Amino acid sequence: MSPEGQQEPVAKCSNAGMFVSSFSARSSQSRTATLAFKFGGSSLLGADRMLHAASLVREAASHSHVVAVVSAMKGITDGLLAVAKTLEAGCRSDARRDAQHIFALHLEVLHDLRLAPQEHARIEHDLHLLGRDLLHDASPETRPSSAERAALQDRLASNGERFSARLFAAALEKSGVPAVPVSSSEFVLTCDTFRDAHPQIEETRRRGREILLPLFADGRVPVVTGFIGATRDGRVTTLGRNSSDFSGALIAHVVDADELVIWTDVDGIYTANPREAAEAKLLHELSYDQAHALAAAGAKVLHAKVLPLAAETEMVVWVRNTFNPQVRGTRIGPAIENDSSPVLPRRCHNSDLRGEA
Repeated sequence: MSPEGQQEPVAKCSNAGMFVSSFSARSSQSRTATLAFKFGGSSLLGADRMLHAASLVREAASHSHVVAVVSAMKGITDGLLAVAKTLEAGCRSDARRDAQHIFALHLEVLHDLRLAPQEHARIEHDLHLLGRDLLHDASPETRPSSAERAALQDRLASNGERFSARLFAAALEKSGVPAVPVSSSEFVLTCDTFRDAHPQIEETRRRGREILLPLFADGRVPVVTGFIGATRDGRVTTLGRNSSDFSGALIAHVVDADELVIWTDVDGIYTANPREAAEAKLLHELSYDQAHALAAAGAKVLHAKVLPLAAETEMVVWVRNTFNPQVRGTRIGPAIENDSSPVLPRRCHNSDLRGEA
């Protein structure tokens, strides 16, 4: 049973030929390519989907360095923010009960991964440590003051990514990929604006490379939490809602990734919402400027900060379907000569054009 009820079946397909030629072509170069894979909540919803996502990483890791950036499982962050609101209302026992339920959902996913007994015990121990921190924050001795609420909300919200990173690293290990979970709060330095913190890019890059590059050298895949940072005094912050794609671009920037792949639940970027408009067309190639224009027209294709960060180093960004990986998806990169992409709409009313990863 999934944490969100009945799951949609994961597409059954061979990994052969899954990645476009630009990925595999790099493997023949003298320098090993570096790829950043960003997985969101739908892609990690339960054990089956985690193992499926792990198969995508395994294929790429056979010829490239890969860093995986993960969101919380779908619905978990909303549940944790609801716990914060319950605390604000003074309902301490209800908040602890709801936090215990969230913790239990992750233990259920661990059970469904069906790890070897020794590995199961090790991961279960780690989850219990995370759960202890969650339950501590969900049941403070006193009602949080107005000054404390924002910081507490960020600490609570960060737990979803921490659980997800630990479980996805276990799914990778089961799939034969050496992996290690990494909390981005260890190196993403932010201001102290809780709930919408802004990272200090260069300091984050310096600190992140000290942690992540040695893992590549050891042949391991870092599984990094999305949208979490920390202030200079170590208080946990979040980069704000709807910022998970930006966190993927930020981590990709830290490791000098050649390409960032945003794995989602549609085949790429469309001219309109494919769930609502039969005439919607998949856009195979976009320049950074075109993708930015599409976002400005009203489509939440990517977080606004992704494209400038990618353009700075000419990093290619892909939007691809986790559940239909045979499809090439949408490539966003430097402008291509003789580009024949469709004319973009002057205005787009479809806020969920890309879907949720």
